[in-house]
Amino acid sequence: MLKPSLFPSIALLAILTACSDTPAPTAKKEPEKLEPVTGQSAVYKMYQMARAWSPDSQILKMQSMHLSEVKDGPPGTAPAWQATFVSAAKSQSRSYTFSIVEGEANLHKGAFAGPEQGWSGSSDMDAPSLMAAIKVDTDAAYKTAMATPHSHAAEYDQKNPGKPITIMLEKTTKHPDPAWRLIWGESAGTSNFSVLIDASTGEYLETLR
Repeated sequence: MLKPSLFPSIALLAILTACSDTPAPTAKKEPEKLEPVTGQSAVYKMYQMARAWSPDSQILKMQSMHLSEVKDGPPGTAPAWQATFVSAAKSQSRSYTFSIVEGEANLHKGAFAGPEQGWSGSSDMDAPSLMAAIKVDTDAAYKTAMATPHSHAAEYDQKNPGKPITIMLEKTTKHPDPAWRLIWGESAGTSNFSVLIDASTGEYLETLR
């Protein structure tokens, strides 16, 4: 009596094994969505690092950054920000950046601490502020500037469509609270129009030309 052949069974087993070893198709990974952030959001992320550096840290100044690799977002936002914090206890200042991408000139994604420098204290044109004083965000400051007729922001913006807007946080003896300075242009030195909005109350302060 002939024994049944084992070859068909072995062949079937090999086919089933090959099928089970075939990797399942992987879903395509969606590209990361890059969302520019507001000034208040960025400064709080940097402040967390500054407090670890020195518990008495205060914000001295901050400015938005334009990046060639990322399109500017809605007015009042930016892909990257640079801030300077100061410590009276240490008599030092320290720069920080926050970016949504890796960039040129040692710009890192997320919050990043820069070098320390000596700091001799506040001046009439450069005074630090407590973080609690920054109650109004940059997108709200932009809306206030555009909605205030005597700021002339809407009029200037209409006459200069597409002009980049740079945002600074500053405090001087001229105003009691820190202010958001909305600059139509790349910097305060090269611009002929900017609007100051109180970062604590959200009120319009003045227009600089």
